[in-house]
Amino acid sequence: MPNYRIDFAKEILGVPFTIGSVEIQRARDPVRARRAAELRFARQHGVSDWRERADLALMAARS
Repeated sequence: MPNYRIDFAKEILGVPFTIGSVEIQRARDPVRARRAAELRFARQHGVSDWRERADLALMAARS
Protein backbone atom coordinates (compact mmCIF):
# COMPACT_ATOMS: atom_id res chain seq x y z
CA MET A 1 0.00 0.00 0.00
CA PRO A 2 1.37 3.43 -0.85
CA ASN A 3 2.04 6.11 1.71
CA TYR A 4 0.51 9.53 1.23
CA ARG A 5 1.44 13.02 2.37
CA ILE A 6 -1.26 15.67 2.33
CA ASP A 7 -0.16 19.30 2.65
CA PHE A 8 -2.71 21.83 3.88
CA ALA A 9 -2.22 25.39 2.69
CA LYS A 10 -3.76 28.81 3.13
CA GLU A 11 -3.98 30.78 -0.09
CA ILE A 12 -3.08 34.46 0.22
CA LEU A 13 -3.18 36.64 -2.89
CA GLY A 14 -3.17 33.52 -5.03
CA VAL A 15 -0.04 32.07 -3.41
CA PRO A 16 -0.39 28.88 -1.32
CA PHE A 17 1.41 28.86 2.05
CA THR A 18 1.68 25.45 3.69
CA ILE A 19 0.39 25.57 7.26
CA GLY A 20 0.58 21.87 8.03
CA SER A 21 0.91 18.40 6.63
CA VAL A 22 -0.31 14.94 7.52
CA GLU A 23 1.26 11.63 6.56
CA ILE A 24 -0.99 8.61 6.09
CA GLN A 25 0.93 5.36 6.33
CA ARG A 26 -1.68 3.00 4.92
CA ALA A 27 -4.76 3.64 2.83
CA ARG A 28 -6.58 1.60 0.22
CA ASP A 29 -6.77 4.47 -2.22
CA PRO A 30 -6.05 8.21 -2.48
CA VAL A 31 -9.63 9.18 -1.65
CA ARG A 32 -9.51 7.36 1.70
CA ALA A 33 -6.06 8.77 2.44
CA ARG A 34 -7.26 12.31 1.82
CA ARG A 35 -10.34 11.85 4.02
CA ALA A 36 -8.25 10.41 6.84
CA ALA A 37 -5.81 13.32 6.57
CA GLU A 38 -8.63 15.88 6.62
CA LEU A 39 -10.04 14.37 9.81
CA ARG A 40 -6.63 14.17 11.48
CA PHE A 41 -5.75 17.76 10.52
CA ALA A 42 -9.07 19.03 11.91
CA ARG A 43 -8.53 17.15 15.20
CA GLN A 44 -4.96 18.45 15.52
CA HIS A 45 -6.17 22.03 15.14
CA GLY A 46 -9.27 21.67 17.30
CA VAL A 47 -11.79 22.51 14.59
CA SER A 48 -14.73 20.57 13.20
CA ASP A 49 -13.78 21.09 9.54
CA TRP A 50 -10.28 21.41 8.07
CA ARG A 51 -11.44 24.28 5.82
CA GLU A 52 -11.67 26.52 8.87
CA ARG A 53 -7.84 26.61 8.90
CA ALA A 54 -6.80 25.87 5.31
CA ASP A 55 -7.96 26.54 1.76
CA LEU A 56 -6.18 23.73 -0.07
CA ALA A 57 -5.34 20.09 0.54
CA LEU A 58 -2.62 18.91 -1.84
CA MET A 59 -1.74 15.22 -2.04
CA ALA A 60 1.44 13.46 -3.09
CA ALA A 61 1.79 9.66 -3.26
CA ARG A 62 4.94 8.33 -1.63
CA SER A 63 6.44 4.90 -2.00
